[in-house]
Amino acid sequence: MSIESMRNRRSIRKYTGEDIPEYLLNELFEIASRASNTGNMQLYSVVVNRDKESKERQAPFHFNQSMVIEAPVLLTFCADANRFVKWADLRNAKACFDNLQTFIAATIDAMLFAEAFCEAAESKGLGICYLGTTAYNADKIIETLSLPYLVVPVVSVTVGYPEMPLPEQPDRLPLEAIVHNETYRDFTSESIDRIYKAREALEANQQYVAENDKETLAQVFTDVRYTKANNEYFSEVFLKVLQKQGFL
Repeated sequence: MSIESMRNRRSIRKYTGEDIPEYLLNELFEIASRASNTGNMQLYSVVVNRDKESKERQAPFHFNQSMVIEAPVLLTFCADANRFVKWADLRNAKACFDNLQTFIAATIDAMLFAEAFCEAAESKGLGICYLGTTAYNADKIIETLSLPYLVVPVVSVTVGYPEMPLPEQPDRLPLEAIVHNETYRDFTSESIDRIYKAREALEANQQYVAENDKETLAQVFTDVRYTKANNEYFSEVFLKVLQKQGFL
């Protein structure tokens, strides 16, 4: 993927409906498998859903976002220690991977694999959209996809050929917000104001605040989109998932 393409990237939520050939999908997986990972153990896996009924069963777990069904392919990337543990057992080795450390390593592996896949897909003219809802309803996705012990879904991605015209590119915070040289530089009220000034001034975001009857954009995030009650509920669900799947 070229630097210019990465600079212009955006999430694609509307697709043409054109199918993705299996040979192309497998080529992209093969390319993505070259991504860095922990100890070359490749503690990840991906479940491919093309069948409409399969995607329809998962749609409620992703808050019924239309692209889940409309995209030709729905991918679920998983932190997966199951395969390695079984290999170790068959080779007279004991893998102690039923712990949080392994889950963190496997999650990093899965996300690196997922991002590498997305970059490769975009280089071939495909569009993608990450679904952060996967972790919210991991328990239901585990059941639907028949994920075994030591396998946990961490992110889903819709993939397809983008419908034109492409959507507007979302804004991003300035580098001052994310880059810290040598040590972490904590934020002052002045630097917070400076960092978020452009985002808060966007007409779309001001409309977003008005539509939700809030005073600030921050309140839309804390009071509407990511509430305390929801965060605590989904945290509890995910902790139970980690316990049931063997990582806690």
